[in-house]
Amino acid sequence: MSANNKRVFYVKYLAHPIYVEMLAARPDVRLDRLENETAEEVFAPILADAHAYQVGAARDELAGHFHVHGDLLKRAPNLLIVSSNGAGYDPVDVEACTAAGVLVVNQSGGNAHSVAEHALGMLLTLSKRIIEADRALRRDPNVNRNTLTGTEARGKTIGIVGLGNVGGRLAELCSGLLGMKVLAYDPYLSATEMAARGGEKVELDEVMRRSDYVSINCPLTKASRGMIGAREFALMQPHAYFITTARGFIHDEAALFEVLRDKRIAGAGLDVWDKEPPPPNHPLLQFDNVLASPHTAGVTKEARANMGRIAAEQMLNALDGKRPPRLINPEVWPAYSKRFERAFGFTPG
Repeated sequence: MSANNKRVFYVKYLAHPIYVEMLAARPDVRLDRLENETAEEVFAPILADAHAYQVGAARDELAGHFHVHGDLLKRAPNLLIVSSNGAGYDPVDVEACTAAGVLVVNQSGGNAHSVAEHALGMLLTLSKRIIEADRALRRDPNVNRNTLTGTEARGKTIGIVGLGNVGGRLAELCSGLLGMKVLAYDPYLSATEMAARGGEKVELDEVMRRSDYVSINCPLTKASRGMIGAREFALMQPHAYFITTARGFIHDEAALFEVLRDKRIAGAGLDVWDKEPPPPNHPLLQFDNVLASPHTAGVTKEARANMGRIAAEQMLNALDGKRPPRLINPEVWPAYSKRFERAFGFTPG
């Protein structure tokens, strides 16, 4: 195999330096780094020659012209693979990729432990009203602790929307550590599959209505965009908490503001936002019973290293003609196979 005949590029960020190390060990692979500010005369030929794009998973960290949409795909006629750095793939138009014969893969499961632990941490912090107590203690010299009475999570009900890698791990933690009952909504899993992952299969309305805690753990897709709005929030119990470590735009921020303002739910834990990071004057940040983080649920040393490693392994295996295990658009495989064979002279399998 001739040197550097397989061309991969990324923009600004990778999950971990191990990705560069693993690709650098392959003489047949060339890896190019671009910046959001890279001039067009520099990035245009790299796009034109690229076979693969390791794309950032956070939409607001990536310049718009590097999002994977129809225009970029036209400028990258040799592109075969788009690989997200994370489990999410917000900057990628999957339908446009499928139409162009381009594989889309993610790194689902690589940060499952970290994200599930973050969701559980939010659940416990909200239950015990730790964040409210912390804020009160910093501004009031005479805090009345009786006004900060919390609740135990033990034996309560958690409703998980999306019982995949993260949701399944969260179910395991909640049921195993705290003896919680797990309800789950996931239209892509059977009741048997969900039971094996520790959840009782119910519809979304039942999750919202019956749960003491609602945790969102599904990807952002056309089906899930706007899934949790005013109607769904209205179903929640007044003592219930809403937690999301998934993606912005799955829940309606304005509708959440209204139920918090009117004290129709007990509070919220928010790791994801429509605009990331949210501005300090964001309406939801004005509530003491909102626990907020800037999309850091999966940002741990362990998760970053794991994501970088599996991203590199999956990319190299795909470039060697193997079928990726985390394929988002499997229906593209026949068209992709023909394009791959034209590029490299053999059929992937």
